[in-house]
Amino acid sequence: MKILFLGDVVGRAGRKAITDRLPGLRARWKLDFVVVNGENATGGMGLTAAHARSFFEAGADVVTLGDHAFDQKEMLSFCTQEPRIIRPLNYAKGAPGQGVRVFSDARGRKIVVAQVLGQVFMKRAFDDPFGTIEAALKPYPLGGQAQAVLVDVHCEATSEKMAMGHFLDGRASVVVGTHTHVPTGDAMILPGGTAYLTDAGMCGDYDTVIGMEKSEPLRRFVTGMTKGRFEPGLGEATLSGLYVETDDRSGKATRIEMVRDGGRLQASGPQV
Repeated sequence: MKILFLGDVVGRAGRKAITDRLPGLRARWKLDFVVVNGENATGGMGLTAAHARSFFEAGADVVTLGDHAFDQKEMLSFCTQEPRIIRPLNYAKGAPGQGVRVFSDARGRKIVVAQVLGQVFMKRAFDDPFGTIEAALKPYPLGGQAQAVLVDVHCEATSEKMAMGHFLDGRASVVVGTHTHVPTGDAMILPGGTAYLTDAGMCGDYDTVIGMEKSEPLRRFVTGMTKGRFEPGLGEATLSGLYVETDDRSGKATRIEMVRDGGRLQASGPQV
């Protein structure tokens, strides 16, 4: 199975990059399944139903969220109506929507998509992500009824993401980090066959401070004072993420490539 995961979509620039370029990438790379993290797509804070639908129309099969999952209040109801939205498993007890679900590609092959939030340096205390994801994936052993398993690990600390990768090695096809908006260079297949990347980066304008127009973040760092709101950058976005190929029988990764398309970052992606 050929899987593309794209990191946090930030604002209008990120949305435009998805709608303009994802259809072409899907065709060029003959992708079987696409997952997009959309939690910063609407003004940098959360995701509206309309913007989620635009991602599905562009070729996304699933949209994951994060700690800003419900910043846009309509997501409280929309995520219960739209099964292709995945919110963090450990967001809160009683949170609407689903944190893990089985999907099918065009050939009927099954892929499990799940998301957890980390605990280290996060603004609020979330439930234990390790125990939560272990219980959630127990019904879906790698190489069993599902042909692939993808886990989006949404957290600040690189150490926590790496620990999750090793924790799930051999139990997930793909473990990929999101949230920090900066792509890391450690894409690899772990010893147990799990494709891993600490952070997929963002789909947004990189001539910014993690997707936000530079003046306000710089003011806060230099003066320690707040003057205005953070506003997403509007320059050409780079699509950042991860391309993985998996073996249908074992569920293990057989190929991994970092993806950077357009914008300011050096181009990277599978040569097909």
